[in-house]
Amino acid sequence: MPITHTIGHRRYQFADLRTLLAKASPLRSGDQLAGVAALDASERIAAQMALADVPLRTFLHEAVVPYESDEVTRLIFDSHDATAFAPVSHLTVGELRNWLLSDHASSATLTTVAPGLTPEMVAAVSKLCRLQDLALIASKCEVVTRFRNTLGLPQRLATRLQPNHPTDDLAGIAASLLDGLLLGSGDAVIGINPASDNVPQVVRLLQMLGEVIERYGIPTQSCVLTHVTNTLQAIERGAPVDLVFQSIGGTEATNRSFGISLALLAEAREAAVSLQRGTLFGDGQRGDHVMYFETGQGSALSANAHHGCDQQTLEARAYAVARHFKPLLVNTVVGFIGPEYLFNGKQITRAGLEDHFCGKLLGLPMGCDVCYTNHAEADGDDMDALMLMLGAAGCNFIMGVPGSDDIMLNYQSTSFHDALVLRRLLGLRAAPEFEAWQQAMGITTPGDVLRLADPLPATFASAVGSVGSP
Repeated sequence: MPITHTIGHRRYQFADLRTLLAKASPLRSGDQLAGVAALDASERIAAQMALADVPLRTFLHEAVVPYESDEVTRLIFDSHDATAFAPVSHLTVGELRNWLLSDHASSATLTTVAPGLTPEMVAAVSKLCRLQDLALIASKCEVVTRFRNTLGLPQRLATRLQPNHPTDDLAGIAASLLDGLLLGSGDAVIGINPASDNVPQVVRLLQMLGEVIERYGIPTQSCVLTHVTNTLQAIERGAPVDLVFQSIGGTEATNRSFGISLALLAEAREAAVSLQRGTLFGDGQRGDHVMYFETGQGSALSANAHHGCDQQTLEARAYAVARHFKPLLVNTVVGFIGPEYLFNGKQITRAGLEDHFCGKLLGLPMGCDVCYTNHAEADGDDMDALMLMLGAAGCNFIMGVPGSDDIMLNYQSTSFHDALVLRRLLGLRAAPEFEAWQQAMGITTPGDVLRLADPLPATFASAVGSVGSP
């Protein structure tokens, strides 16, 4: 159904909700590449003003990707929680923004409302928000998950320790692993992107990480970021699988390009839960958040599976997939896909804050890989600014990469030291169980202060270092 808006003597018309969302989206190179971006700033403002007047109920009756041909759309519509939606059901998109910024939208209230919000609703409201709005609203969203520790608590910032190596050399991985642990990294997950994506190699890496975690009682979880089918085979071979990883997208065709379906993800989650490797916590509940998902704006377009939608709306739809499987971690790898989709530091910054905002509003444990590729118009200053805003916005975790330069994936991310700076500047701390373990190992003192000026805990350091030795 066409939507119109008039500014002065000029009348703008948008063919349908999908077109309106795309035209209202802040400028990014991927939408220009797809041919769905606003023609100029005037059309973008007109689209945003028209979008502000759209009732939220409209999103429950008009699909941006056809229901009949897309299982992600069916998931969104069929799982919608009408009871949770009721408190905001009378609002327009613009009124939802105002409500989210008000004191009425408390952490508890947002948790209750989250199941009633659809990805398209939160994508729409994000397009009307300034950067400070995205940060402030997200900071009120608390999403707590558990496996071997507790992530997402207030005033906590976790990190993924990412000890990648270009040849999967165990000694090289162990060196990065030790470096990260001694610098307070690794409470979200110790996650390796394997250079050789085959099942025997995946099993070997899982066994190494499992040995270190078990030997030293580290309250964290491991993950080898391989395809979900490889992880299923590793489970069949008896490998110590903690988390199941998979990249996901916001349309069925995107996920098909990744070689996955909702049914396959369900099978993988069931297999991982059955291993019961999570900690039995004091309340008698075992940590059973076993999924780790990664996303990124532009993946649908790169697979020619975008259905004429803008990339940010489709990114939000990927979060509906993630939400369905109760993940421990969701990571938007915001600048990794390249300048064809997010051209420069300004676009990467906006996208990172949008992704975090949308994920948190939908009830997801959002982290962000604050990153860029070397051919993008971005640099470390851009990443510092985004990292600080995400820290203020309550981001659950960021990456910890040696020297912030991933020597296997060849992109720039955040370092162990970056996370330490963020914690110190904003008064944040590691996950509580991990923090207690660090103190017990002599890595930190009470208050999460590193003991780098003192002799290293020699027994621990030498033992972890020996993992990669012949």
